[in-house]
Amino acid sequence: MSSSSHITDSHQILISLGLPRAQQNERSALCLLALLDLTPEKSWEQAHNPLVGITPIMDWARSHYKKDYAPNTRETVRRQTMHQFVDAGIALYNPDNPCRPVNSPKAVYQISPAALTLLRSFGATSWHDNLTTYLSGCQTLVAKYAKEREQNRIPVQIAPGKTIALSPGHH
Repeated sequence: MSSSSHITDSHQILISLGLPRAQQNERSALCLLALLDLTPEKSWEQAHNPLVGITPIMDWARSHYKKDYAPNTRETVRRQTMHQFVDAGIALYNPDNPCRPVNSPKAVYQISPAALTLLRSFGATSWHDNLTTYLSGCQTLVAKYAKEREQNRIPVQIAPGKTIALSPGHH
């Protein structure tokens, strides 16, 4: 296995799971691989679910995939990848201690059990059936975000019998 093939596979998985385009990138692909501790020499069926924090994810990417993230990118990793993974149900936040304060330096993430089971089948003949089953049990993040945007719209009557829906904010 080459390191670039795992990154490419991970990127394709993120697309298949319905993550928004903003999370369909190398950073998110590497975060997914780190959550699975899927080093270049391992197969997908060898993925597992360690507890891992943001800095250890970045260190892991450097160590195993030669991707060096600057320390000041921690918040980008947290806000632009890990939050979406949690929202999508791919990752769990502080599963070892759900009462841990949000700003704790001990915050950790872990791949969800259902996602781990699915991802271990990547590349196998059962992948597509497993993906279909997995997706039927959850709403994709793209669909969830679209639904939330739609729910936040405010109907405005602009003429008799003519109504439009505006999102909140300045227009």
